Amino acid sequence: MKDISCKLLVIGAGPGGYVCAIRAGQLGIDTVIVEEKRPGGTCLNVGCIPSKAVIHAADEFHIATKMAAGQSPLGITASAPAIDLKKTIAWKDGIVGRLTSGVSGLLKKAKVKTVEGRAKFRDGETVEVETETGMQSIRAEHIVIATGSLPVELPNLPFGDKVLSSTEALALTKLPEKIAVIGAGYIGLELGTAFAKLGAHVTIVETLDRILPLYDAELVRPVAKRLGELGIDILLSAKAKGMSGTGALLVEVADGSEQKIEADAILVTVGRKPATEGFGREELVLDMDGKFIRIDPQCRTSMRGIFAIGDVTGEPMLAHRAMAQGEMVAEIVAGHNRSFDKVAIAAVCFTDPEIVSVGLSPDQAKAAGREIRSAQFPFTANGRAMSMADETGFVRVVARADNHLMLGIQAVGHGVSELSAAFGLALEMGARLEDIAGTIHAHPTQGEALQEAALRVLGRELHC
Repeated sequence: MKDISCKLLVIGAGPGGYVCAIRAGQLGIDTVIVEEKRPGGTCLNVGCIPSKAVIHAADEFHIATKMAAGQSPLGITASAPAIDLKKTIAWKDGIVGRLTSGVSGLLKKAKVKTVEGRAKFRDGETVEVETETGMQSIRAEHIVIATGSLPVELPNLPFGDKVLSSTEALALTKLPEKIAVIGAGYIGLELGTAFAKLGAHVTIVETLDRILPLYDAELVRPVAKRLGELGIDILLSAKAKGMSGTGALLVEVADGSEQKIEADAILVTVGRKPATEGFGREELVLDMDGKFIRIDPQCRTSMRGIFAIGDVTGEPMLAHRAMAQGEMVAEIVAGHNRSFDKVAIAAVCFTDPEIVSVGLSPDQAKAAGREIRSAQFPFTANGRAMSMADETGFVRVVARADNHLMLGIQAVGHGVSELSAAFGLALEMGARLEDIAGTIHAHPTQGEALQEAALRVLGRELHC
């Protein structure tokens, strides 16, 4: 095959990679992107998008179930609902297909050349791609490593048979009666909650003494309460040891004794690891930061001409962080003066209720030595939350005590993921309490809780 030469080569067409390539194409840079599977990476194919589709289907089914049981506060009744999970997954796959096709179209529109196959570095400027028609050599002036991440596998519970990663869990066409979820982070709780709403009996096993350890206790409390209402069993300070001869999950609980958990499926959600192997990293001399590739504020690695973005570069391992890095790198290659200096990156947990955290929590701000002022406004006093029959949660603001500069905004409640953009914008724009309090927020909306929380810190609360 004829060798390819280009100015920019992107390895991996996940959110970071495809955004980098599209932006580079828009800037007139001769760009090639290599992807072994479908464009979109984990996020579009087996992560963010499909999981939210399944979560939505589970929510709708759960609402219908409550209506059939006469438990709807709205006075709506319905006959006993049923779900065809195979049809649900087909609907989910249709969404994924539309999005991945859309990415392919955008790459083509930006005049980016796509090469399908597995990429492997031969040296710092050359990559060989194993394609269906043979080995393709690509030489580039700049190369971006955007290979993403993989689910972590437990040595005593390797993936296979009924031991599933999130990828297999999102492809189930028949609902297991009993599911054990190992790990009470956001992936485990999101999927565990969805399966419980669909009718499975769910048991969650967590080695730590609390769920969602990356979020503070105030935000997690409403989620823990809802898990109990859904009948989900939670074993904290417990360690999965393996499977018994009969296929039960063996768990060592807090007192050192061993329990057997009968499960038709075991979902392992103990985190993700950077995909730093399999692309010829051994042919490079890259500085590492633990298991991640070390980068500077411009996403440059220790090797001239090689960048790295997304999950391979460390936490937070979020698609929107990767996208922002990808766009920036494309502009740097085009000669623009850019640096990754974001004030905050929103973290969203699509549990029930949802959690959003941007910037510093009160405890984090205090640990950093900041004098702060903080307050929260409950959704029990928010008209829109009342009208949606779900008043769970609150919005909380954290600001400097001296000049009222916003340091963080968090929320827990129904649909609060949609507030993340406003929260992030406030911090990036350097808003102060007075800016938020002085902005007219549409009524009735949940966003009013942000204004009310700011007013409350200032001693001017109106509705609480």
